[in-house]
Amino acid sequence: MSYQALYRVWRPQKFEDIAGQQAITKTLRNAIVQDKTSHAYLFTGPRGTGKTSAAKIFAKAINCPNVKEGEPCNDCEICQSISQGKLGDVIEIDAASNNGVEEIRDIRDKANYAPTQAEYKVYIIDEVHMLSMGAFNALLKTLEEPPANVIFILATTEPHKIPLTIISRTQRFDFRRISPQDIVSRMKYILTQKSVEFEEDALTTISKAAEGGMRDALSILDQALSFSEGKLKTEDAMRITGSITQDLLSEYIRAVYTRETEKGLNILHELIAEGKDPSRFVEDIILFSRDVLLYQTAQSDILLKMGKADDKFIQLSTEVDSILLYEVIKIFNQTQQEMRLSNHAEVYLEVATVRLTQPTNPYLKKEEIKKQPEVEEVSSAELSDLKKQLADMQRLIQNISGSEESAKAAPSKPKRSKSSLVFKVNRPSVYKVLEKATKNDLAQLKDVWPDLMNVLEASQKAIMNTSTPVAASPQGLVVTFDYDILCERATNDTLLLNTIGEYLEKVIGHRAELISVPAEQWPVIRQEFIKRMKEEPGDPSDVHSENTSPQEEKEETEPIVSEAFKIFGEQIVKVED
Repeated sequence: MSYQALYRVWRPQKFEDIAGQQAITKTLRNAIVQDKTSHAYLFTGPRGTGKTSAAKIFAKAINCPNVKEGEPCNDCEICQSISQGKLGDVIEIDAASNNGVEEIRDIRDKANYAPTQAEYKVYIIDEVHMLSMGAFNALLKTLEEPPANVIFILATTEPHKIPLTIISRTQRFDFRRISPQDIVSRMKYILTQKSVEFEEDALTTISKAAEGGMRDALSILDQALSFSEGKLKTEDAMRITGSITQDLLSEYIRAVYTRETEKGLNILHELIAEGKDPSRFVEDIILFSRDVLLYQTAQSDILLKMGKADDKFIQLSTEVDSILLYEVIKIFNQTQQEMRLSNHAEVYLEVATVRLTQPTNPYLKKEEIKKQPEVEEVSSAELSDLKKQLADMQRLIQNISGSEESAKAAPSKPKRSKSSLVFKVNRPSVYKVLEKATKNDLAQLKDVWPDLMNVLEASQKAIMNTSTPVAASPQGLVVTFDYDILCERATNDTLLLNTIGEYLEKVIGHRAELISVPAEQWPVIRQEFIKRMKEEPGDPSDVHSENTSPQEEKEETEPIVSEAFKIFGEQIVKVED
């Protein structure tokens, strides 16, 4: 095959050819010039940022007899052999397929031999994080006490997977993502050398799609050149990368700003019909909104990632409120999370569009809020009704106050107190369980209680979470709760009681009726039962009738008081003017 991909043909051959890594290349050049090279290096960073290329250039520069200012000449026999991969003293190893202990031991043994042609023997281990732990341990001894004239260069995209004992014995260089400007400059140079016409916006589109990787950018450029006919156009780059034009993004933001739901949905459906990736649309909208927001603040196009500061962009930034942009970023960020778990991404995009274009959104412009007096106006008829209701309530309050004073004057009618709202224990049922309760039944119940909690549903578990079995008989069990409201819910939840009964019948062989008791009342009830059993060893179930106080009996209330309870609640309060 005669044709070679662009990223192979235009692979950097000098440090100055590596785009966007000036700090790293300068450090390596100075180390060579000053003869301060290390025995081991670690190159980390995203894919396509120049790690392996820098390693090969370093191997050439340190062995080149004609090195000048830290740069290899690329003309001597050593440089030519390394560029063609034929020099035996520069060994490039893929750790993904050679990750065992035996391979690393072989490297360690051969490293003891002196180089044959070059001055230094250089081992370049790519994707070093793929090595096994045994292989790392085998490599550790060599890095700790390296042979003379041997240099190891480790390259990886995932440095967190490398043991710290390895990292601490190397000089680490972190390759950063290449900026779009550097990627565009490199592509311009390549296309100029190839005498290919191009539109600069096309290169900008490719650089954004590459996401900081030069190799990815050159691969996309290769596709775009194959698709185009003589000249690289922006439309071609858009189709290859699946990008969305800035005009469409501006139109969508404007539709959201003017709350034109139909227009926003039409733009969305048009993009989906063209085969655009919904996830890519979400990312583009977020980045474009970010660009508009930053341009509103800084009035500079240096920080822009998606947008180009043309007339339409500047006009949009002056019109759109920043609150809207915050809302767009927030909602589309939520949409992006939801789309990852669904096969219907377009549905979430439609919902996000409707949410943003609804007139009740909190990002309404101040001028529009001022133009909506009808929201705050109240009709005269509604005002009359409100006044009438207020008068009725005032009369009702006066009646309640009179009823309260009457209740104080007449002790024969006890007022409703807070104690009447406390959960009322079914004492006869509790006494019936206590009469036949045994320690064995309680111990058996406590053993299965944690397993019972795991069987319950989440809502049922929330009720029973603070429950504690305190007494048990073959026919029933008494359970205490920390709060009265939980007692009431447990008592009234038929499904919960059935679930507990069926589980106990399955596990311990008999069905037991659950009786709820507040934890603070349990000691009193237990002492009452013991006392009654000593005094009347007969039937303790009739203790309830003797023990019931007048306050616990259900009282009859006047109609006006009943109506007040419906409106204001059962707690009587004193109203002061």
